[in-house]
Amino acid sequence: MVVKSELEKLGISTQKIELGEVTINKDLDTNEKEELNQVLLKLGFELIDDKKSRYIEKVKSLIIALIHEQNNDLKITLSDYLSQNVYHDYFYLSNLFSEIEGTTIEKYFIAQKIERVKELLAYKELSLGEIAFQMNYSSVAHLSNQFKKVTGLSPSHFKNIRFSNRKALDEV
Repeated sequence: MVVKSELEKLGISTQKIELGEVTINKDLDTNEKEELNQVLLKLGFELIDDKKSRYIEKVKSLIIALIHEQNNDLKITLSDYLSQNVYHDYFYLSNLFSEIEGTTIEKYFIAQKIERVKELLAYKELSLGEIAFQMNYSSVAHLSNQFKKVTGLSPSHFKNIRFSNRKALDEV
């Protein structure tokens, strides 16, 4: 709503506004783009005008939403999910993501899952078995091994020391 309001103030009409994406009705000139970029930066957003960068941001947004909002409730493979929602071949997306981000989609996905597990452990409301089930791990052992590989700590040790070395989502 804030972005919509700012776009209206700038006199920029939109076709569609969704989480992380705005489709505008006309091409912006250089000055309009710069003015829009300055407004968005003040709001904590950034203008992504490059098509490849938009694909990467869309992949990241889908993964974050899947893990943090949909509790990783995925009935198809991650590659099919991303391909269907970004409307591009997974092989292309994977190569592009690795080239631009310096990591694979799978590693990014695992890093996001581990951050979610840290969050759930910090709340101390669910057992490790419940967390493993909620996050679609095949077993507690699988979750524990992946957690230790990423953090260097076992989940139980992390839970016991109760320190918050969690990263912000955009830093993962």
